[in-house]
Amino acid sequence: MPASARQRCHAVLAGLVTFAVVSLAVPGSAAAADTWTETGSDRARPLDESQGLASVEVPANSPNRYTGIGTIPLGVSSRGWNHVGDPDASYNGYYIEPYQQDSGNSKMYRVQAPDGTWSEYVHTLSPGEALNNSWDAISPDGQWMLSGEWGTMNRLLVFPTPGVNPATSPSANLPQASTVHLDHAVRDVQGCDFSAPTTLLCSSDDPDGSLFGLTKPLLQIDLSAPPSGSADVTGRVTALRQLPLRSSCSGTFETEGIDYDRRTGILRVIVMSPGFCVLTDSKTYKFSRG
Repeated sequence: MPASARQRCHAVLAGLVTFAVVSLAVPGSAAAADTWTETGSDRARPLDESQGLASVEVPANSPNRYTGIGTIPLGVSSRGWNHVGDPDASYNGYYIEPYQQDSGNSKMYRVQAPDGTWSEYVHTLSPGEALNNSWDAISPDGQWMLSGEWGTMNRLLVFPTPGVNPATSPSANLPQASTVHLDHAVRDVQGCDFSAPTTLLCSSDDPDGSLFGLTKPLLQIDLSAPPSGSADVTGRVTALRQLPLRSSCSGTFETEGIDYDRRTGILRVIVMSPGFCVLTDSKTYKFSRG
């Protein structure tokens, strides 16, 4: 997200929880989309749990990972990488954090290998590509990584997964490999995660509501084929529901990162509360299918 948006008190989604699938203004069959029911929540700390989260399968019994301004290493922020987004982890244990800076022509992905070592992969922006770097999502086969841009967009970007795909190297530019062309515009997507080889679940911080008839939606994107570096694919977008918007304070919520844990079937989404309540009642909400 841009710096102007980060200056808001981390915000999250307010309003009633809708259990029915919402397909307003979205082409495609709602019957193909999942229904996600809220099952609980944990407090989200504003310093180190306010941007993103990921479940890590390797090494075994690894704790869930979170990102926030307090998780950025000094050696990283001192070089201008002052914002971290929603991370993801491959099924074989590579953990990847997306970074951005306030100006320039590149974005960075910081990778931790299963042995604990870190490396950095820098992507030079393509013509017309937005500077922000809100999230990454690794395909189930581990070879491809999706990322998105802030604002109203009709695409997602596909990269070879840094550190996993043999075509990548920390000493070379991380190139864009292909594109996911969406059949419906999305706005201010803060995180996506694969729930199946061709299905993404995404958290949108959309404050307007004109795209789907509701603000702060949970989105499902069904791909025409698994992502690859050889060809573009299309994505059918469905708005499933509004995310929870509950706080002791009134004002603007901010939806943040998302994680789907295939081992438990639990979906988690961070929602930061408005005003002073960002410190007291921001939540990571849990959902189950059905």
